[in-house]
Amino acid sequence: MRYFPTTLRSALPSLTALLACTAPAQADAPPAGVRPDGTGTSRLQITVTPQESRTAVPRTALLRCDPPGGHARAAEACADLAAAGGRIDRIPAKDTYCTMVYAPVTAHARGEWRGRPVDYSETFPNRCTMEARRGAVFTLDGR
Repeated sequence: MRYFPTTLRSALPSLTALLACTAPAQADAPPAGVRPDGTGTSRLQITVTPQESRTAVPRTALLRCDPPGGHARAAEACADLAAAGGRIDRIPAKDTYCTMVYAPVTAHARGEWRGRPVDYSETFPNRCTMEARRGAVFTLDGR
């Protein structure tokens, strides 16, 4: 009887190490607001502000994804964001010709994309250039 407990006690560190190696790895917990399937809250307050006119009023919309809504081109804007992993600056530019008219606009987006915070702001030389470079995200009039 005495032999078994001593052997078991001496084997315990080896067994613990073996179990630690064969146990399945625990995945990092997703950030708050992200579901296990990788989706989560996707809501952005979009604002486009003309810079040259003192009387121009900023246009705003609340872009919601999953399901798309709250924006003139929500489905297309959500698809652009999904293709870029939620990074507005990584949305691929569209092959569009824009005039050289200088009428600067500032595009701003703040909110969450699949639970990750988003705070983006950039000034473009005109609305056409903004829409060509950032897709439908800042196209608030449905054109």
